[in-house]
Amino acid sequence: MKTVSLLLTPALGLLAAGLACAPALAADVSVTFEPGAETGRIMVALFDSQAGYDEGRSVRQAVVDVAAGQRTADFDGLPDGDYAVRAFHDVNGDGRMNTNPFGMPTEPYAFSNNARGNMGPAKWDQARFAAAGATAQTVSIK
Repeated sequence: MKTVSLLLTPALGLLAAGLACAPALAADVSVTFEPGAETGRIMVALFDSQAGYDEGRSVRQAVVDVAAGQRTADFDGLPDGDYAVRAFHDVNGDGRMNTNPFGMPTEPYAFSNNARGNMGPAKWDQARFAAAGATAQTVSIK
């Protein structure tokens, strides 16, 4: 029995050290949208860093089927930290954000914190929010 104890003690120590280094998966982010139209889908991208946000590298995505009555995108089991959301309402259901000849969006779009950009998308610092535990955002997308 002493041999088993001697073998398990180092293994348990390594396991405890590994658990102490693992990120806490405690954040559950819920984003509720207030759309201006009852058709189409809202395409949602969640970002966990300024670099990812600036480069368009989302950590999670979701589709909210507005035509079917959905209004909420849920992102569960995230590490506590800072996040930002970009979304657009694909009103006509063609799977992309439509733009005019000058590249300006013709379909509704929004950012977390209801942030607004000036001559472009909202900046990370405007859209960023802290998530720990249950975190909710309500975003108007009209």
